[in-house]
Amino acid sequence: MAIDPKTTAVVLIEYQNDFTSEGGVLHGAVSGVMDSTGMLGNTRKVAEAARAAGATVMHAPITFAEGYNEITSHPYGILKGVVDGNAFVKGSWGAAIIDDLAPVDGDIVIEGKRGLDTFASTNLDFILRSKGITTIALGGFLTNCCVESTMRSGYENGYRVVTLTDCLAATSAEEHDNALKYDFPMFSQPMAATEFIGELA
Repeated sequence: MAIDPKTTAVVLIEYQNDFTSEGGVLHGAVSGVMDSTGMLGNTRKVAEAARAAGATVMHAPITFAEGYNEITSHPYGILKGVVDGNAFVKGSWGAAIIDDLAPVDGDIVIEGKRGLDTFASTNLDFILRSKGITTIALGGFLTNCCVESTMRSGYENGYRVVTLTDCLAATSAEEHDNALKYDFPMFSQPMAATEFIGELA
């Protein structure tokens, strides 16, 4: 299953300090699964290999203005946790993309992500189509939330979706493993980082 770099984008979802780094609001909730998958190191390898092969690397951070006026005043579920923790506030250290995976020249930063599905509130689909991209490879947070939501929309929108199984983390091993076992194969081609890099080459 060769992957053509010219028509492939690696989409990195929410590699932001509030998730990735010690002191981040939500880091404690995901650090266990992050460590078990080795996601940061694996993702760095994927991003470097993708750039070297000529694929597009995209970053999809989630950010909110102070006060979270972009969303309902009565959030529930995962967004309530974001608001209650004062996470991902635009301009803050917590909302910044981790230094090790910071965008480089040629990368694209997708702006406007305010919810779970990266396609829903951004121009991701427009950019992908305008660049002739037909395959998207997804990594990031959370396995069973934003990554899964984006995966499902990518599948529905006709993209070939690859999910990078060891470039992901969730708030528990059970949630992570359940998503990979039962949900991801329905809407994507799950693939470890090394396999994806090999297919790119």
